[in-house]
Amino acid sequence: MDGDNHTTVTEFLLLGLSEDSVQEELVFGMFLGMYMVTISGNLLIILIVSCDPHLHTPMYFFLANLSSVDICFSSVTVPKALVNHMVGSKSISYMECMAQMYLMFTFSNMDSFLLSVMAYDRYVAICHPLHYTLMMRPRLCALLVAISWVITHLHALLHILLMFRLTFCSHNAVPHFYCDPYLVMKLSCSDTFINDVTAFSEGGVIFMTPFLCIAVSYAYICSKVLKMPSAQGIRKAVSTCGSHLTVVCLFYGAILGVYMHPSSSYSLQDAVASVIFTVVTPMANPFIYSLRNRDIKGALRKIILRS
Repeated sequence: MDGDNHTTVTEFLLLGLSEDSVQEELVFGMFLGMYMVTISGNLLIILIVSCDPHLHTPMYFFLANLSSVDICFSSVTVPKALVNHMVGSKSISYMECMAQMYLMFTFSNMDSFLLSVMAYDRYVAICHPLHYTLMMRPRLCALLVAISWVITHLHALLHILLMFRLTFCSHNAVPHFYCDPYLVMKLSCSDTFINDVTAFSEGGVIFMTPFLCIAVSYAYICSKVLKMPSAQGIRKAVSTCGSHLTVVCLFYGAILGVYMHPSSSYSLQDAVASVIFTVVTPMANPFIYSLRNRDIKGALRKIILRS
């Protein structure tokens, strides 16, 4: 790169999850299968929500947005890994790596923001059912999504600008299938103190705020559910929140275990664990939300019979 970027590295090498050729073939097949399921499953959710007027509600509006983000989230990393494997290359250019990190920051945080908005939607539906239509107006729903996009893009821009200030001298091998920010920072031959502090301060606030919103929403929901007189009401509330809570546990459980520690202690085990929230979670979301959702299954049956 030129002197303006303060680096002599023109590309990085993505080593993947294994250096064994047989295991690489297995990983390739696994990633290809999961990516195809992710795209088809999430596109199906978007199609169902778009085609059925009965699903034009805040809950399914947020679900369609989550499916769109999951498609983008998975598409940032998996296709590059698949292409590199097919052409027998491990390289990714410096600018491609920066772009990949920017999009990873954006879509991963957008996932968490949407999950928090969906938790608020469930809180209003269960704790204030009579005021649900008034509190979850279409304009407010669109505004919540728009604000989330603005915040996540600004957050990503901040961290990528800080990444551009780092100097990369000779080491360029990233032991991962995508440009993980922590692993890229470990390759820098300049001081990463500002990057680490920003990641744990501003990054921590951006990431933990949605998590706290989810926790508070479910605290109120649990309080309301425990006061319900009938078992039927409790079952209905649990059924309403079950799918969302499953996705929240899967997403946050994986990402907290991987990223909530200093970059110096990052290991290959963390790289394997990150597959859960980068590949598995976007693939699992459509199944989690559809298999236990009568509205989604009913709308799908209508589309099949109509075709």
